[in-house]
Amino acid sequence: MTVRRVGLIVPSSNVTVETELPALLRRQEGLDVSFHSSRMRMTAVTPAGLAAMNVQRERCVVEIADAGPDVILYACLVALMAGDHGEHRRVETLVAEQLAAGQSSARVRSSAGALLEAFEALSARRVALVMPYMAPLARKVVDYIEHEGVSVADYRALEVEDNDAVGCIEGARVMAAARELDLTGVDALVISACVQMPSLPLVAQAEEELGLPVLSAATAGAFSILRALGLPAAIAGAGSLLASGTGLYVTTATAHDVVRTGA
Repeated sequence: MTVRRVGLIVPSSNVTVETELPALLRRQEGLDVSFHSSRMRMTAVTPAGLAAMNVQRERCVVEIADAGPDVILYACLVALMAGDHGEHRRVETLVAEQLAAGQSSARVRSSAGALLEAFEALSARRVALVMPYMAPLARKVVDYIEHEGVSVADYRALEVEDNDAVGCIEGARVMAAARELDLTGVDALVISACVQMPSLPLVAQAEEELGLPVLSAATAGAFSILRALGLPAAIAGAGSLLASGTGLYVTTATAHDVVRTGA
């Protein structure tokens, strides 16, 4: 079986995404996968910290391209959703153009775009969110999602600014926040709208307890990566999104062409 290479561009203080994504994708039937990361310096999840991190993107793209990845994930959701509307499309296109200039055929995804992609796959038009961010950044995430046509019925911001501390948020605190949400008429719950806030063990638990589809930035990222590789999701125990067998794409999108075509 051919090993598929996944490139991750991550904040320097992130550790969770490099734990949860491999744990998910290595459970995908018919997939042998390796992971390769490049880091952008960031320790505080603030507008200034995110802006300083984002300017390091081009260096990271060059470094990751040297590893010959099949797909690259820009793995920081708030870094893009805190920007202008449509920022995930702009950044994915810029990364694709940079890769194309270097003759890389890697496909490009982002955590921000992956979450929106997951909403579409679940036909989720009304959602609820749990986020680790400070209130002003959390509000930006809500506004970004709503501008994309998905209503945010309710959300909780845990207001943790230090990114290392975000990676240590206990599952009990995340579940407590989820239980506080008004889920009336909600199509899906995002248990963690952040790849750094641990949530993978909570997804199936919350789905069973709350009785609706539950996903996270990590499960959405895995879903998008599988689509980029032309594989239908087939991962048990990680929520409806990944267990449904949905998501097979006619995958023509490369660094030269970032348009995604649904099958």
